[in-house]
Amino acid sequence: MRWKCVCAYDGSGFHGWQSQKNSEAVQDVIEKSLKTIFEKRIRIHGSGRTDTGVHARGQVFHFDASWRHDSGRLLAAFRALLPVSIQIKSAKLVPESFHARYGAKGKEYRYYIYRGTADPFKTSYCWSIDRSLDLAKMQKAADLLVGKHDFVAFSLFNGDKVDTIKDLRVLSVNERGRHISVTAEGSGFLYKMVRSLTGALVNVGQGKLTPTDLYEILKNQKRVSLVRTAPAQGLFLEKVKY
Repeated sequence: MRWKCVCAYDGSGFHGWQSQKNSEAVQDVIEKSLKTIFEKRIRIHGSGRTDTGVHARGQVFHFDASWRHDSGRLLAAFRALLPVSIQIKSAKLVPESFHARYGAKGKEYRYYIYRGTADPFKTSYCWSIDRSLDLAKMQKAADLLVGKHDFVAFSLFNGDKVDTIKDLRVLSVNERGRHISVTAEGSGFLYKMVRSLTGALVNVGQGKLTPTDLYEILKNQKRVSLVRTAPAQGLFLEKVKY
């Protein structure tokens, strides 16, 4: 039996999604709960990694296990065992051909910025910027980046050999009061790509780069210092699409 689960988590206290030595990741905590529920070790397979401090509202993972009860009982067991910082939002049976990572057709991320200094209840979930931002220029630059391109200039590498050509379907900048969000939707994303895009757009908004500069960086395929990496705490994995 293969189970597809959608989960949300506050990444503040975890070393990312993926299990690793000598630190606790979200995957580790979920697998510990599954070991208690099924009385054996069960490996989960996520749609992809999120870094230390990054949050998720719609991370997807799958695992294989026989369960005599309905999905409601499984969700109740998760609730009893997981910390409040991790929530399994849904669990359903899927065909064994389903794979959380390899079956994904796209992902949607959202990055949150606060104009000014955020209060203590928001600081773990946004990037406070106490400087003016030209959102019109940011959106103009964002529009130039949409499409299928080599995004090597907007990534950092962690040793993996990956295809740096990605289809960026949406890159939008929206404002509501003091709250600004950058939404990125695409076929997939490189390591720290969304945070790099956001950091570069902020530099456009502050006048350190022009939209044309940003497009030239994309085409030159070479990262420069003005493509900075936005802080982790403002980033949320919103949705994985299949």
